Amino acid sequence: MARGVPTKGFRMTAKKKAEMTNKVLERKPCMFSINDRFSFVTDMVTMLSNGDQASVVITGPGGLGKSHTVTEALRNNGFQDVSALDDFNAGDYPDMKVFRVVKGYSTPKGLYRTLYENRNSVLVFDDTDSVLRDPVSLNLLKAALDSYSTRIISYKADIRDEDLPNVFEFKGRVVFISNLSSNSIDQAIISRSMSVDLSMTNMEKVERMRYLLTQNTFMPEYSESYKTDALNLISNIVDSVRDLSLRSLIQVTKIRASNPNNRWRELATYSLCG
Repeated sequence: MARGVPTKGFRMTAKKKAEMTNKVLERKPCMFSINDRFSFVTDMVTMLSNGDQASVVITGPGGLGKSHTVTEALRNNGFQDVSALDDFNAGDYPDMKVFRVVKGYSTPKGLYRTLYENRNSVLVFDDTDSVLRDPVSLNLLKAALDSYSTRIISYKADIRDEDLPNVFEFKGRVVFISNLSSNSIDQAIISRSMSVDLSMTNMEKVERMRYLLTQNTFMPEYSESYKTDALNLISNIVDSVRDLSLRSLIQVTKIRASNPNNRWRELATYSLCG
């Protein structure tokens, strides 16, 4: 028997399986910085706003500004947020530039209604992973995002709602924001969309926070010195922080402002690492 050729009863050890799995899941280094990738989000959403793109997929960990970047780009392109207007049927106003943020769980029928009522506007599915996992919902989304000039969505099940047709044309656009990895999202959705992966190392998270400190819109009610002190502390203990996100910087900044004596460092460190 040749050396290195497994026998019929060969079994891979648990250690070897773990090594191979980690190798597969290891994220390839990106040639673009995390701030570059956030700027790509803005560019992609602008293309979508202009009607040059039907959908955008944004993946990466929560708490570092994905949702804010998307909604800010939509507003900067003249879109109005109607998320709080439950009774507003944006599909009835094809000339209005509006967007609706959808959060939480949705059934396929609920998704069908959402697509119909927003058939002429922009939908932002923010951490609504149920629509990306259910086979029926995926088929509805594939029809909504198809590359054909006319996108027809149909729902053959018994709807029992007089105001909801079985077939309609979808002229809207869709943004997906998910904490899932890009590999976890159905390939049919990825292939129909522009996508950007905002997965970050802890040092990239610190880099992103450092950029946000240069923006006047980030926690303007707190002094620049307090925010800088907070970020410097996080940078020093970054490897010990349990769950590093933008919320960490916000929390430490508030602790810094509320505890001007030296005890603020101990309290902040305990809050993040204890």
